[in-house]
Amino acid sequence: MIGSGALIVGLNAVIVAVDEDAPQLLAVPSGEGAPALPFGPFDPKTHRTFEIGLREWVSEQAQFQLGYVEQLYTFGDMGREAPLAELTGTDGARVISIGYLALTPDTSNPPEGGGVWRDWYRFFPWEDWRIGEPAVIAAVIAPALRRWADEAGSPGKREARRDRLRIAFGLDGMTWNEERVLDRYELLYEVGLVTEARRDRGDREAVPAGMGEAMASDHRRILATAISRLRAKVKYRPVVFEIMPERFTLSHLQRVTEAIVGYPLHKQNFRRALDRSGFVEGTGRMEARTGGRPAELFRFRREALREGPASGLATPRLNQG
Repeated sequence: MIGSGALIVGLNAVIVAVDEDAPQLLAVPSGEGAPALPFGPFDPKTHRTFEIGLREWVSEQAQFQLGYVEQLYTFGDMGREAPLAELTGTDGARVISIGYLALTPDTSNPPEGGGVWRDWYRFFPWEDWRIGEPAVIAAVIAPALRRWADEAGSPGKREARRDRLRIAFGLDGMTWNEERVLDRYELLYEVGLVTEARRDRGDREAVPAGMGEAMASDHRRILATAISRLRAKVKYRPVVFEIMPERFTLSHLQRVTEAIVGYPLHKQNFRRALDRSGFVEGTGRMEARTGGRPAELFRFRREALREGPASGLATPRLNQG
């Protein structure tokens, strides 16, 4: 028998920009007091499409007009309903949220009462490897995960847990995979190392310091999904140019790419691959600088998308060893 509870289709937006070298998320306040993603219910009577509904909610809540948008994922876990239930006045409803990823070069502050730009690494401090391994991994995360693995009831379960934490966090000599953002967050949630896990379990004990800022509902999980998607997508589609201004230096492009993938790039290899891609061309204009050698400004050759199958940007890692 099908249950009779109300079902609401919600819409969430992960809006990403890069300001200088900081990847930015546009957040809005929530009834929980924690930052949230713009969200709202889909109204089939007034919203002709999901995307139209999304754009209306973002305009209303964040005072921001969306540009590039793509559908991200559908989220339907039990217990994630609080923000939309408050918004719609429908208690006990099951909320299915369709998440979207939006990219923009615009990092200007929305009008008062709108969204606020926040560095996404304040929510995921363990994801930023641009100056080396984040201290929180060795100090907090790795010891806690190893204790969790050792607490498993049988040798087989202990080894399965150890494999999982090695793969997620690159421990014991395994390679760090920057695309496993969601895997890492879900593991930390399961072990109880993030505030949302203890909140959802009714545990008021604080999590260890350095584990990032909590978000409303399951919005940090949605953000983790978006970061995973974007880190993977920059390698097979030139989406990074949706974040770039019309004119940019190659150094700026490299810093933006590094901000997204979370590790430093090998400058020469990055530029060689960029040259082969045909994505950029010089404008003949130079960046105005107060000191140092001026750098040429480039533009994205959007026509390259029509010249053949488009790939993304190569992201050759700089060896920090």
